[in-house]
Amino acid sequence: MTEPKQTATTEPSPRHAARSARRPWGTILRVVGLSLAVVMVSSASIAGIVAWKITSSIDSVSLAGEEGTVEEIKLSGIGAMKGAFNVLIVGSDTRDGQHPKFGGAAAGATLNDVNIFVHVSKDHSRAVAVSMPRDLVIPIPSCPREDGSGMNSGMSAQPINVALSYGGLACAVLTVEALTGMKIKYAGLVTFSGVASLATAIGGVDVCVDAPVYDEYTGLNFPKKGTYNISGQEALAFLRSRHGVGDGSDLGRISSQQVYLSSLVRKVQDEGVLLDPSKVYGLASVAASSMTLSNSLSSLDTMVAMALVLKDIPRENILFVQYPSTTGVGGVYAGKVAPLQDLANTLFSVIRKDKPFRLDKDATGVGSKVKGKAKKTGSGKLLSGIKGQSAAQNTCSVSYAY
Repeated sequence: MTEPKQTATTEPSPRHAARSARRPWGTILRVVGLSLAVVMVSSASIAGIVAWKITSSIDSVSLAGEEGTVEEIKLSGIGAMKGAFNVLIVGSDTRDGQHPKFGGAAAGATLNDVNIFVHVSKDHSRAVAVSMPRDLVIPIPSCPREDGSGMNSGMSAQPINVALSYGGLACAVLTVEALTGMKIKYAGLVTFSGVASLATAIGGVDVCVDAPVYDEYTGLNFPKKGTYNISGQEALAFLRSRHGVGDGSDLGRISSQQVYLSSLVRKVQDEGVLLDPSKVYGLASVAASSMTLSNSLSSLDTMVAMALVLKDIPRENILFVQYPSTTGVGGVYAGKVAPLQDLANTLFSVIRKDKPFRLDKDATGVGSKVKGKAKKTGSGKLLSGIKGQSAAQNTCSVSYAY
């Protein structure tokens, strides 16, 4: 494999460790799905550049209980965003129409391999993105069938990533609502190729690794420790890599993905990405061909309103955290991920009450570590034991030692 461009090999680091919606909101979607707040910001610029093209080509779906026709929702307009709001970002593993590298069309059912729940506070001063491991075993509620022919029965003890194949984006939303106790009004779905193209459209993202990283399954190959600017298929390989980082588990992959997401936020803020018409247009065009949005999120007015809120949130108040969980548990959790229910209840009790919270400075998880001096991670009550980081923190992915 050709050696990727390395932009720096600096400080030594000890090792631990469907198309769719035409919105730059997708950018933030990490991919595999990845995040979040960043791209919402891009929507504001898009409004003045390709608003008509984007609005006229949106592919959207209805969520359970969503009222009004698509046309009514799109034309309603909301002016300024008021109060708190929740969004679910889903990364689909569909191979249909995707690059052959992803396994072609014979990879089985379409799964929601990335599930990121985003909450923006009522006063618009904070945002938190909670990543749910794809192998997290939880109940799946009764969901409406995508063809409108009725309801699928609920199931117990299933990996969260079966929800998309069970009832589409609406079922993924219902599943996360049941898990978190939070009502989710907005949702978006992005594909493999969409993630790769979005990374390229934004001009690449810098990621740091603490040692050489190689993953034979995704093709990721960083021959030296240091910082790499990644885009396209290489960015997708980084975001999908499980066997190359952390402890080889999905939990390690999530904390490594947060290295990418936090760097993405800093890039958008520092480099004026949203002030470059060509990059903004590119983001919009890519999102238009690789994302699907809920009807509620398919209005340009809604996207712009969200962007105006999210662009002003301080980096230390943009948190990327893992849903509290662990591996190594037997029974129905054998080979999968088990929720840490008490810690999860604590986390979502604070989020439901719309209260600020902060993380331990070394809370990054097994797939990443803080680079340099630790930065502030949120404010308010300390939630010790929650894994994650703020967008203000520079972090490096931890290489998996076979």
